[in-house]
Amino acid sequence: MATTRAVVVDAADGEALWFGGGLAHFKVTSAQSNGAYIVFEDTMPRGKTTPLHVHPTFDETIFVVSGELLVHVDGDERTVGAGGIASIPRGVVHAFFVTSEAAQTIAFVTPGDVAERFFRTGGDPVTGRESSPLPLDIEKVKRAGEETGGMTVLGPPPFAMAKR
Repeated sequence: MATTRAVVVDAADGEALWFGGGLAHFKVTSAQSNGAYIVFEDTMPRGKTTPLHVHPTFDETIFVVSGELLVHVDGDERTVGAGGIASIPRGVVHAFFVTSEAAQTIAFVTPGDVAERFFRTGGDPVTGRESSPLPLDIEKVKRAGEETGGMTVLGPPPFAMAKR
């Protein structure tokens, strides 16, 4: 039986990609965990939001390192600041919105195989020429969700602040 292996990375290590208006750094890949999970750091500017969506095949736990998110889960909204966690099981309707100047999160997603394919398909490589995050390309993210089975978009962001 294959098992996961130990992974130790420095702060600057990990492959980076632009995803959904933020900069994601894979810290542990699906290959490194034998498909069990992925871990990525996400750095996002104020106003970064997600559409209302579900992940049918994976669970997502987000630890807020710095900044603040407004998290919408099954119709309820909660503010999650530095040190807080939002843990969303597969199939639960959710979205989030960055309300602080910037936010940094660490996401633990299990299992990792479909999730990583989703993020890679919906993201763009970092070329080093960008001066700020690439904007959210909702159509690309929706296609990635459909192609990989990683996400189903249910509607636009549910936040009044995001509609201004």
